[in-house]
Amino acid sequence: GFEQFTFRKLATELETTEPTIYRYFENKQRLLHYLVDWYWTLINFQIDHGVNNIPKAEERLKVCLQLLCGKKLPGASLHMNESALHRIVISELDKTFLTKSVDKDYKAGLLEPFKETCKKITEIVKEINPRYPFPHSLVSTAIHAANHQAYYAQHLPILSDLKDEPNKLNERLFIFLEGFVLSTLKSNENE
Repeated sequence: GFEQFTFRKLATELETTEPTIYRYFENKQRLLHYLVDWYWTLINFQIDHGVNNIPKAEERLKVCLQLLCGKKLPGASLHMNESALHRIVISELDKTFLTKSVDKDYKAGLLEPFKETCKKITEIVKEINPRYPFPHSLVSTAIHAANHQAYYAQHLPILSDLKDEPNKLNERLFIFLEGFVLSTLKSNENE
């Protein structure tokens, strides 16, 4: 976990020195930002790749939700350990913005790939229901729900209904998110 992680341990694993790592990252918080931004950049790439030829907005939204649940698209890999990045984001995402320096980090662009992901999905939500008054809130809540429910299912099972079949977690998480997001949008269509 992030709390037990040190640059000394990383240097040992990489067979290098701590000063070498400090040349790239001033502290472990900056390394975490880098990894999380890398993950959201990958998700943005996969969204672009995955929804490219899908005309129906609802189907594009489903692809986005599947990606948020950890699905990998064929041909969209960047030859990295995407599962490890996904696990880091599930357990550590909140630590990138629930900090005293969040405003400064935001202005420095450290959260830009995450904002871009939210923006892309929000545009699809607006296509599905242009009159829905809270598209940004819905998308950011869905993203956090995906991460929190995956974490809860593994570590705090009393807080999740997805714990019963660990090998089907991503599939069940998608069903939950799909129902949550689409029912919210459809219940507000006529308002």
